[in-house]
Amino acid sequence: MISDVELSLLEAQQGIHELIAQQQPVEETLEAIANWVSNMMPGALISIMGFDPETDTLSLLASPRFSERYFQSLQNFPVGPGEGTCGTAAFTKQLVITDNIQKDPRWNGFHDIAEAEGLRACWSVPILASAGELLGTFATYYRAPASPTAEARRNLARSAALTALAIIRHRDAEDHFALSEWHRTLFANHPDGVFTFDLEGHFLSCNRAVENISGYPAEQILGIHFNRLVEPDYRAQNQAAFDRARSGDVITYETMGAHASGNAYFLEITNFPVMIRGKIVGVYGICRDISDRKQQDSELRQLQRGVEASPHGVLMSDALSPDMPVVYANPAFTEITGYPHEEIVGFNCRFLQGEETAPEAIEAVRQGIRQQTEVNVVLLNYRKDGMPFWNHLLISPVFDQAGTCTHFISSQQDITRQREQDAQISYQMNYDQLTGLPNQAAFQESLSHALSDNSSRGSLAAMHLDLDGFRPINEGLGHHVGNEVLKIVASRLKDLAGPDVTVARLGGDEFSLLVPGYTDPAEVVQLAEKLLAGLAQPIEAEDQMVHISASIGIACNCTPLDSPHELRQFADLALDRAKRQGRNTWQWYSGEKAELSRHSVALRQDLHTALTENQFELYYQPLVDADTGRMRSVEALVRWHHPCRGMVSPAEFIPLTEQTGQIVPLGLWILRQACAEMVDFNAHQKRELRVAVNISSLQFIRDGFLDDVLRILEETGLPPQLLELEVTESVLLDGAEPVIELMQTLKAMGIRVALDDFGTGFSSLSYLRNLPTHQVKLDRSFVQETATDHRIAAIVQGVITMAHHMDMMVVAEGIETRAQQEDLARRHCDILQGYWFARPMPLAELKKLPELLPVDRPA
Repeated sequence: MISDVELSLLEAQQGIHELIAQQQPVEETLEAIANWVSNMMPGALISIMGFDPETDTLSLLASPRFSERYFQSLQNFPVGPGEGTCGTAAFTKQLVITDNIQKDPRWNGFHDIAEAEGLRACWSVPILASAGELLGTFATYYRAPASPTAEARRNLARSAALTALAIIRHRDAEDHFALSEWHRTLFANHPDGVFTFDLEGHFLSCNRAVENISGYPAEQILGIHFNRLVEPDYRAQNQAAFDRARSGDVITYETMGAHASGNAYFLEITNFPVMIRGKIVGVYGICRDISDRKQQDSELRQLQRGVEASPHGVLMSDALSPDMPVVYANPAFTEITGYPHEEIVGFNCRFLQGEETAPEAIEAVRQGIRQQTEVNVVLLNYRKDGMPFWNHLLISPVFDQAGTCTHFISSQQDITRQREQDAQISYQMNYDQLTGLPNQAAFQESLSHALSDNSSRGSLAAMHLDLDGFRPINEGLGHHVGNEVLKIVASRLKDLAGPDVTVARLGGDEFSLLVPGYTDPAEVVQLAEKLLAGLAQPIEAEDQMVHISASIGIACNCTPLDSPHELRQFADLALDRAKRQGRNTWQWYSGEKAELSRHSVALRQDLHTALTENQFELYYQPLVDADTGRMRSVEALVRWHHPCRGMVSPAEFIPLTEQTGQIVPLGLWILRQACAEMVDFNAHQKRELRVAVNISSLQFIRDGFLDDVLRILEETGLPPQLLELEVTESVLLDGAEPVIELMQTLKAMGIRVALDDFGTGFSSLSYLRNLPTHQVKLDRSFVQETATDHRIAAIVQGVITMAHHMDMMVVAEGIETRAQQEDLARRHCDILQGYWFARPMPLAELKKLPELLPVDRPA
């Protein structure tokens, strides 16, 4: 027989299960459990604590059994061994018994609170989900010291299990409610019409967009068949589409809707089945009004008829599609480009671009499209057979009634013949007709540009050359022989001078040479001697053997010049001196050559001393992310503390070390010091910052360089992936294959190789495409002139775009103003470097620098 007490407890337990099943408020259910346990275990005060996994704490749930003070003291109670009875039970996930709270050290700090509450014993069991997830603790308190019986232990376990069931069911109900709210919100607020059908095609639900599209309120839509909202001629089509969706297909189609106003409108509808446990129970639908799009298509067809007979190529592109594909091309366009119609429509017209298409022209087109303004540009395009042609391109945006740019229309005119005529006229104005060399006007322009170009390295020399004894040959053997001699002399000068030297004929028997970027006057003298020796070789002209010599005058820009013309005057004066000294010789204007030589000898000896006496120090300049300002790496820059002259500029001593070969031991010192100091920096800062080290071409191609790098990395302990070597394009001058092989070896080791001062040196794209470099650095000269010279800006944009397409990052150095920073960031340059962020600094100052540098104010 079941006693009345047992029956009452069973009924109470059944009531708790009903509360859980009915998803009553969890607080009500937990209170019912507490009352049920109180009846089972007389004298027990029930405590239920919830667990917060984010803070790893327990908090007592509100209960009339405890005072407010005790309730507050058990909020955010820590979980852990020795953290009271409940904190320990939660940590061990086992039953914990405290038969006397005052004697239990786990209650240290809470003895007084427990005593004030009149609590003497506590038995606590963890509340666990089926997978062992901690949900909280279930505990009973007693007013006197007590230990649980076996029956009490079973009651505690049953109570915790029932509490876990209530909590989990409540949590599942909350998750289901949240998911339902997400779905309801998406359904109600979707801009397209969203609706559901039963298997007979009657509306079960629809969102507000369906009301807006159809003109009918929801109460008139629900329950009716979908064909009631479709034009009669299209109902069979709609029914067939619905039948396919009801059979399991997903289908998208166009139809005509019947608006509440009586007007017909174009609809695009997608139907797909609703499946529950593998059974189709209904059909989902999404629709949108495409009347405007249909109207646009009609207008395009009208425009097509209007331009079909145009003699110029006409294209129309869809401005609303992501890649702006061509939607129309007239016959003239196919005739001009050679592309058939099927290879034009549906594609972006960038297929006309090629390797020689000017980046600034492409950017002008892109900017016009971005800003939806007219574009008028001439650019080099390519026909289907690969032949280039000059295209006069006009682009205009087409706007709809709402002011939205829906299309771009372009007119293309082949002006190749006109350009060829212009080029011929330009050639005749700038080149000597007899020799094919630049004439005096072109030489003067080249000289002016070279003197104003801050990106040129080293000095600039001008040579004026006059043939000795040419007049007797010209007058005695005839002008035809003289002309042949001049052509042979021009050819020899070009071959002897090399590709970097500009050779021009000023007129008569006078020639000029422009020698850029030399670092040692001896280089210019060597070239002069080479020219004299080459011209001294016999010349066979018109079956006549002719001997001739030359006099050369040299001047350089080592001292400030008031104008380019002044350099030519100095070279003329030196030429006069050469003629006065007997011809077949050269003279250098002023005594500057000797002065430079004496200075170089003294500085060379000081460099040797500096290497042995440790007079060098490394400074570091951060390279920062263009968008965030976060420091990505640092560049190591050498500084020379001369004991007498103070700080010596690297621009003064680095070229000298390259001439003398001292760059090799100095470069090794820099590499070792940078690696060692970066190991110290990363250990101090607990970071992994990469260091970039400049390597001269002489050092990079030297035998044993790879072994030096490996040895230094092993000695210093710097990980290879934290080392970056910066080389200039000059490393390619003596042959690209061994350089590429070395770069690939370094890359395989994890060492990065970056191309420094890009655009100022060799700059061969045929080599660049094969270089295993991850990064190119734009020279500061480009950065400084980007804002003022649209041609430089186009080059910068072109380099950035090209590098990104080749999976390379781009670094811009010399950022000194906010305008430069914003301009380069806007052009999607990846990394920036310059005084705007931070000046080069010693290692001690670098350690004080924050990882995130501000991009909106100077350092």
